[in-house]
Amino acid sequence: VRSMAVAHPAAGPGLVAELTLTEIDTEGADDVALALALGCWTLLGMLDRALDLTKDHVRLREQFGQPLAKFQGVQFQLTDAEVERAGLDMLAKYALWSTATARPEAVDDALALRSAALEAADVVFRVCHQLHGAVGFCDETALSWLSRYSQPLRRLPWGLSATRRLLVERAGRTGLTGLYA
Repeated sequence: VRSMAVAHPAAGPGLVAELTLTEIDTEGADDVALALALGCWTLLGMLDRALDLTKDHVRLREQFGQPLAKFQGVQFQLTDAEVERAGLDMLAKYALWSTATARPEAVDDALALRSAALEAADVVFRVCHQLHGAVGFCDETALSWLSRYSQPLRRLPWGLSATRRLLVERAGRTGLTGLYA
């Protein structure tokens, strides 16, 4: 749980090495931060698309003579999902900036971003599946494919609990700075 498989020059061309939490502090920190941040950006794109599909669905689908989008409960759920997505968008921009400027806390920022991305994905996909109903789980819908293909991004290199544990171990030494403070 304390290591991450990354391409590393010391391992030779095309080989993968395991970097431990201690080694991340000194070697490959920029690469690790970038790898974590870019995975979160991909997940953010999937969340954007899932919300777009869901908004279109609730505008089109009618229940009791009116579109689902007119129901207050549906509006509340979509608002919750959009708040998660918008917050993740801002954190993703900050973490990418932190990585691009080679800030010493870039790995901490990327771990905090990953933690937020995994939480946002749970909320957004739950809401989207719920508002699509049973059709949201059918392979004929794009939402089902998005949700399924988000799973590797959500589980690798670490799941939510392992990501949080790594963040706490790292932040316990220096604390979070910047946007995550």
